[in-house]
Amino acid sequence: MKELLSVSPEVAAALAEGGPVVALETTLVAHGFPAPDGVAIGRASEEAIRAAGAVPATVGVLDGRIRVGLAAEELARFTASARKAGPRDLAACAVQGAVGATTVGGTLAVAAAAGIRFLATGGIGGVHRGFPAPPDVSADLGALARSPVLVVSSGAKSLLDVPATLELLETLGVPVLGYRTDTLPLFYSAAGGPPVPVRVEGAAEAARIARAHWRLGGAGVLLASPPPESVEVEGLIADALAEAEREGVAGQALTPFVLARLHERSGGRTREVNRALIVANARLAAEVAVAYAGL
Repeated sequence: MKELLSVSPEVAAALAEGGPVVALETTLVAHGFPAPDGVAIGRASEEAIRAAGAVPATVGVLDGRIRVGLAAEELARFTASARKAGPRDLAACAVQGAVGATTVGGTLAVAAAAGIRFLATGGIGGVHRGFPAPPDVSADLGALARSPVLVVSSGAKSLLDVPATLELLETLGVPVLGYRTDTLPLFYSAAGGPPVPVRVEGAAEAARIARAHWRLGGAGVLLASPPPESVEVEGLIADALAEAEREGVAGQALTPFVLARLHERSGGRTREVNRALIVANARLAAEVAVAYAGL
């Protein structure tokens, strides 16, 4: 993949010096929020990473190259018309010259190729409700199992089967660390999820565990951080999923569909919680990256 990578000078310099770098996806920018909110949240995440002492490396496919580190004008090109780019889509997006907004899985693949050890997002994908009908499991999990990257998220996306997702992460050998929590956050909600295998109290502790895991030949690590504020959305999710089934919405279109319904029917409350947790996770990922660089 490296011949397809275009790493910004700032990111390249930080990596060469062993400095703290945090990768960010672009699906959140293109499909997670209505324009222009996505770009604003992407910029706010980058600013939070810089404020914590690390370098942001927002990832996306533009003009036939997989970009690692985007300028403001490049980030603005990730609109709702961009393709969602998971690990399977990166090559096609690059060869066909498409704008590819990387998912968590796609960003993980690029981060691993570039030598970036940390990634921040809102929530990871996982096992969809009703599995095996439909037989839908996010590529995020496979990418986590292959990539030596620590991902900071507020657990798994609320529309998923969260207990099944946690079980599959165990099967794949992915450590799940609860950041000052004993249960896996449910994205919009801090409480109600299954117990996490390990609780950590600080960024330095998480960095030491990640380093030990990688030294043992392990790959991805999930650091689950509760959202700064919570909102109960289970009823809204059930309604949105039922509506999606009636309308035949599935696959990559499902998450944007459900999120749009949640934002609309919560009066924008879920959008604000989503915004807050994304920026908070970016800040925490930077703190862990800084701690790791100092080990």
